[in-house]
Amino acid sequence: MSDDTSATTAERVPTVTPDALKARIDAGEDVFVLDARSRSDFEEWHLDGETVDVVNYPYFELLDGLPDDLRERLPDERRITVLCAKGGSSEMVAADLDAAGYDAEHLDRGMKGWARLYESAELDVGLDATVVQYRRPSTGCLAYLVVSDGEAAVVDPLRAFIDTYVRDARALGADLTYAVDTHVHADHVSGIRALADEVDATPVLPATADARGVDYDSDYVTIADGESVGVGAVDLEAIHTPGHTTGMTTYRVGTVLFTGDGLFTESVARPDLEDPEAARGAARTLHESLQGLLARFDDGALVAPAHFSNAATPNADGSYTADLGALVETMNALAMDADGFVDYVVNDMPPRPANHEEIIATNLGQRAPDDETAFELELGPNNCAASEDAMTN
Repeated sequence: MSDDTSATTAERVPTVTPDALKARIDAGEDVFVLDARSRSDFEEWHLDGETVDVVNYPYFELLDGLPDDLRERLPDERRITVLCAKGGSSEMVAADLDAAGYDAEHLDRGMKGWARLYESAELDVGLDATVVQYRRPSTGCLAYLVVSDGEAAVVDPLRAFIDTYVRDARALGADLTYAVDTHVHADHVSGIRALADEVDATPVLPATADARGVDYDSDYVTIADGESVGVGAVDLEAIHTPGHTTGMTTYRVGTVLFTGDGLFTESVARPDLEDPEAARGAARTLHESLQGLLARFDDGALVAPAHFSNAATPNADGSYTADLGALVETMNALAMDADGFVDYVVNDMPPRPANHEEIIATNLGQRAPDDETAFELELGPNNCAASEDAMTN
C-alpha cells in the first residue's frame, strides 16, 4: 500500500469515542478489541468485560502489514475496535484492516481518552443532603459530592476532574467549601489543593498527615477521630480507621460511610503502600479498624468506598455501594480472626500502583507536576485492594 493510499484510507476509517464504546460495553454488546500497545503496557492495563474480546498485537509488529497469525485471531463478521496509547497508531492499523476487508474503527485518543471518562450517579441515601458518586472506569476510582443548604464538600477528589465537581455543585445551588481526602493516596493525584486554588475550598486531611511531611502552599486543616466538618445541615464525622495507611479515615454522614481505601464492596485494603516493612502489623491494625466499624454500625449502613474493580457488581444505576450487612455475608475477610485476616491480606497482594512513590510525594505537596504530567502519572489500574481478584484493569 502506498503512503498516499494509506493516508486516504485512514481518513475514512470510523472513529469511536470512549463514551460511545463504554455505552456499548455497558449495554452488553459484543466488542472485539485489537490493542496495538506494547505487551507490557497491555499486561499492566487494558479494556476488559464479560462481552469484550481483546487481542494484543503491538503496532511495531504490524508495520509490514497484517501477519497471518493475527488474521487467524480476527473475526470476519464483527467490528474490530483498534486502540493504542493516544490514537495515532490505532488509526493506521484500522486503515490497514479496512483495506484488507475488515469492519474496523479506532478509539479516539486511545487509552488516554479512555482515562478521561468520568461518570456519576446520585445515591438514594435518605438524608437532608444530596450525595453524588463519581466513578472513573479506567482506574476504578470513586469520589463523592455532598451538598446541603448551599454548601458542598467533595470526598477523595481527583485533580483531573475538579471542573466537574465545581460545575455540579453550582448546578445544585451550592459552593464547594471543603475538599476532603480520606488518606494520602498512592494511586491517583488528589484534587484537594487544586480545588483550594480554583474555588477557595478548604483542604481537609487526616490528623496524621503532618507526620508524613505535608508541604502545601495553601492553608489546610487536619481532622482527628470524632471531629466533624459541617456541610449545610449535615456533618461529615471523621472515624479513624488505620490499616491501609496510618491516617486512613472513614467519613460518616448520616448512615453513609465513605470508607476510602479501607473497605471496598468486594475486598479490603492492602496494608503495604505506606511502609512495606510494616505490612503485617498494618494488616492487624486494619482488622481492628474493620471490626470496629462492624461493631459500631448497623447492617443498613451504606458503604461508599473510594475504589471499585472488575470483580465488583454495580448497582442498577451504575453506582458502587453496598449495605454493611451484605458485605458481612459475602466477604470472608470480615469474618476472619486477626491471624487469618493478616495472612489473607499479605499473601495475595497485587503489584503496587504505577508511580506510587511519585504520586504520594505529589499528594504530600513535595512535588508539583503540571496537569498533563500528573494525569499521566495515574494512568493504569489502582491496585489498592489486598486481593489479586479485586484488581481493576
